[in-house]
Amino acid sequence: MPLAGDPLVRLDHISKHFGTGATRVDALRDVSLTVYPRQVVALLGPSGSGKTTLLNVIGCILDASSGAMELDGERVIEDGRWLRSDLRRLRLDKIGFIFQFHNLIPFLDATENVALVLRLAGKDAETARARAAELLDYLEVGNRRSAMPAKLSGGEAQRVAIARALANRPCIILADEPTAALDSKRAGIVMDLLRKVAIDQDAAIIAVTHDEKIFDRFDRIFALRDGRLEAEAVSPA
Repeated sequence: MPLAGDPLVRLDHISKHFGTGATRVDALRDVSLTVYPRQVVALLGPSGSGKTTLLNVIGCILDASSGAMELDGERVIEDGRWLRSDLRRLRLDKIGFIFQFHNLIPFLDATENVALVLRLAGKDAETARARAAELLDYLEVGNRRSAMPAKLSGGEAQRVAIARALANRPCIILADEPTAALDSKRAGIVMDLLRKVAIDQDAAIIAVTHDEKIFDRFDRIFALRDGRLEAEAVSPA
């Protein structure tokens, strides 16, 4: 995908360690990465390589030990220190999260699961439900808007989870193994939907994955090993 606009994610020499002395673990080592609007990027690597840690730093869930980070043009980490105190608001406004398992709230129907995120962001109930219905239609599960999670197929539940991630129109979408629980057909559908989201909403999508059947859906694929981001690992077919 051609580069468009200013970067939505820029990491400059980000490192993250846990513990000190003999027990210190260097989860990330000097990671630099730039992701632009409409790009769909994959992070590969063995267990313990730092993929989820990197996703959590970008998602403002984990702090960094050193380095700098910009999200949507705003400097949010400098020398390993947060420059904002309202990280919950930052996540609500700019970042959407998608996980391997949909994590839908079991006692809320599809519409309510999506609307809840908007309510947390301060939207009134009518606006939240209207936006939820719009997103479920956009992701082609509008006919399941009243279904409870237990009644949804795996692919349907993951689309509802994507709708929830998109509720506040985030410009950065982080996905941790979003297709691992799906068969090849449903995995392809989910990735095609994420591609559509990236293009339609000028969003950047960064996904951790081991799922070889979706490699051709990515613009760029990077490998992490021992906390270091290696050169672009694979050229999608």
